[in-house]
Amino acid sequence: MAPLKADYTPPSPASGRVYLVGAGPGDPELLTLRAVRLLEQAQVVVYDHLVSSAVLEFVSPTAQRIFAGKRRNEHTLRQEQINALLVSLARQGKLVVRLKGGDPFIFGRGGEELQALAAQGIAFEVVPGVTAASGVASYAAIPLTHRDYAQSCIFVTGHLKDGTADLDWPSLVRRHQTVVIYMGLGGLPEICRQLMAHGAAPGLPIAVVQDGSIASQKVVTGTLIDMPQRVAQAGLKSPCLTIIGDVVRLHDELAWFKPQAALKEI
Repeated sequence: MAPLKADYTPPSPASGRVYLVGAGPGDPELLTLRAVRLLEQAQVVVYDHLVSSAVLEFVSPTAQRIFAGKRRNEHTLRQEQINALLVSLARQGKLVVRLKGGDPFIFGRGGEELQALAAQGIAFEVVPGVTAASGVASYAAIPLTHRDYAQSCIFVTGHLKDGTADLDWPSLVRRHQTVVIYMGLGGLPEICRQLMAHGAAPGLPIAVVQDGSIASQKVVTGTLIDMPQRVAQAGLKSPCLTIIGDVVRLHDELAWFKPQAALKEI
């Protein structure tokens, strides 16, 4: 048998378990039954900043809460620290819920965290959630697909590296598709510019939705040519989701969610 490397640490047996749970876009009524039951049973809940306060009300009052939120250029814990934290808690025999906004496998780094757990022999399960794309679009009354407007839909991240654009722009300007951009508020002017530079019509409809599915929801619609100015005037702040395509034209016709009415119900 080959000798162990000096820096090798064999995985320790663990009786704990980590549940990677999707919290949905914000409205607590969009939680799955499985998610609610786990939040009530969890001994420790490690949650992100996109998890709404209403969702956290389902957490057992005896559970330890650990905030691991990450905002643009502001990380409470680095990803490596979060991975190590989950491993440590599980090795203590804890029932841990790792709670993420939306769905943990769509721009949620859920796969990275599970890889870290698997490498250390930690037991885990995944509980999917309503992803922001479908949840926010539904509350904003913008169908992501429609026989008359869009026969495909694509999800991309709007994070730009060092202020430069590195997305596959030609694939984003195809006709009859909807583009949903996560985390794209800061790079919106560059995104609009690049889409037009790669052939998208300046009049292509676009919507930016802040706080989708909860009482503070705001929807701003416009076109590629004027959207950065409209968003600036509206004072939108993260978290926001951007939806681009002809389906945005249906927003006014189909609008059903009344944020002010929802606010009165709280």
